[in-house]
Amino acid sequence: MNRMGRPFNGILLLNKPSGITSHDAVSEVRKIIRQRRVGHTGTLDPRATGLLVVCVGRATKIAQFLSDMDKTYEARIYLGMKSRTFDAEGVDEMQQPMPVPDLNPDVINALLSNYIGVIKQKVPVYSAVRVQGQRLYKMARSGNEIEPPEREIEIKQIELLEYKKPEMAIRVTCSKGTYIRTLANDIGERLECGAYLSQLKRISVGHLNIRNAYDFEDVRVAHEQNNLHTILLRYQQVLNYPAFRITDEFKPFVISGKDPQRSDIVGVHGKFKAGDRIVLRDSLGRNLAVGTAEIDSDKLDEVEPGTKFFDYVRVLN
Repeated sequence: MNRMGRPFNGILLLNKPSGITSHDAVSEVRKIIRQRRVGHTGTLDPRATGLLVVCVGRATKIAQFLSDMDKTYEARIYLGMKSRTFDAEGVDEMQQPMPVPDLNPDVINALLSNYIGVIKQKVPVYSAVRVQGQRLYKMARSGNEIEPPEREIEIKQIELLEYKKPEMAIRVTCSKGTYIRTLANDIGERLECGAYLSQLKRISVGHLNIRNAYDFEDVRVAHEQNNLHTILLRYQQVLNYPAFRITDEFKPFVISGKDPQRSDIVGVHGKFKAGDRIVLRDSLGRNLAVGTAEIDSDKLDEVEPGTKFFDYVRVLN
């Protein structure tokens, strides 16, 4: 709470350290700002570091949209050893290293290109995904035989950053739900030498970047100095969707989800197609509601009276 006793509202870009869960990170933010309504928008494994997007107060309403954004990671993959968890935690130090084939940047880039696009990826057995109501990692630790589910994910880009045998560094841009440690394991299987994820850092979520993130001490100092509001982002800063700009007269009706008519729209910002995510925005540039476009952006003037062209998903009061 601020000094006026009012809750904070906004989006915090947090630089999560290694060694804590995303839930622990949220708990720490709650403790610092003395506010219960706080949540994150996409889990990072305890050993992973980097950008954790945290929604505070009313901003929790947009968590679902931030979760849907693409993520970019920088990862280090160690070749020649396997891990039951696909990361450093599950490495059996007693295993004998396997020989790593001779690789060069051209060979590695050709290998990585196999993973670009929409692919099926198995969820790691040691993960928090639920199967038949139980967490996979709990089933695995109890010794049960498990067939992990597959997910359809999309890898937009993979870039080789460095290779020094037996470790490679890559940058990956991918859809939500992608497991980089599964990618590391798959690379090891393809090379027939085993591999695991030795280090992971999330550097961006959509257009939000780790360069603009804060650590816990930054948040603590900002709160103590009553400046927390200066590091919290507003809706319009994180939801960079195209928009319909509405009249001031129609603005009060957004809260009740009333469908706008052509006469209620005074401008279109950006280009979009029917089915794309867009927002309703007021004359001051504030996002009032998130929805789905029912028409292409260049077809607005062709809309017949009474035609629905914006479908509400969430009102942002």
